[in-house]
Amino acid sequence: MRALCAAVLSAAIAAAAPGGACADPLLVFAAASLREALDAQITSYGSPGRPVVASYASTSTLARQIERGAPAEVFISADIRWMDYLAARKLIDRKSRVRLLSNRLVLVSAAGNPISLVLRTGFPLGEALGATRLAMADPDHVPAGTYAKAALESLGVWAEISGRITRSENVRAALVLVARGEAPLGIVYRTDALAEERVRVVDEFPSSSHPEIVYPAAVTASSGTTEARRLLDFLRSPPARAIWKRYGFVVLG
Repeated sequence: MRALCAAVLSAAIAAAAPGGACADPLLVFAAASLREALDAQITSYGSPGRPVVASYASTSTLARQIERGAPAEVFISADIRWMDYLAARKLIDRKSRVRLLSNRLVLVSAAGNPISLVLRTGFPLGEALGATRLAMADPDHVPAGTYAKAALESLGVWAEISGRITRSENVRAALVLVARGEAPLGIVYRTDALAEERVRVVDEFPSSSHPEIVYPAAVTASSGTTEARRLLDFLRSPPARAIWKRYGFVVLG
């Protein structure tokens, strides 16, 4: 794990310091579904103190890396559970923790796929899949997959299709499978669908079918820098709210 943490930090420094200049970047660990929106936030924020670099992966992977010593100073999770996991281990600054964003869960297909489904109790997902598989993030570890499983259970179709799942390491990997035509249907966040022109939204899951989707954010306990808190404050500012909304997120608080 030390090698992994060193690799993450080295990549962050390289990205923040073109031309080989020495830099001390402020590293943000963020859920994969935030990529385009958070990149836009970082560009808008600029580098008033230190360059800001984001590393994206599944929330569970990032939380475990922080637990093992990865040098992230800000963590943005795709669900409450993994932020609680770090809080229980005293690895975040509890006072800095905020409910930052929400999202919506959708069923997607390739853009050219004419399939039509209405997501309600007992909808014919198994029939639509036929002999193929549904793409979704791993429901045992990844927030998007956890929300998706809860929604399918609520609508009464999980038992039928649970053996026909392609489990992806994060929500963006599931999105790619659908975009490439390797899976006819997938479950992702609405913001992911908006970021990929090769897919279309078949329908949106009722918000009542799954737990509320919340992206909490916090400064890590190991940070101890005012720059990290300043960045987190910016991500809740009016200019940042406009950017989040442009990328399809629901701003909380």
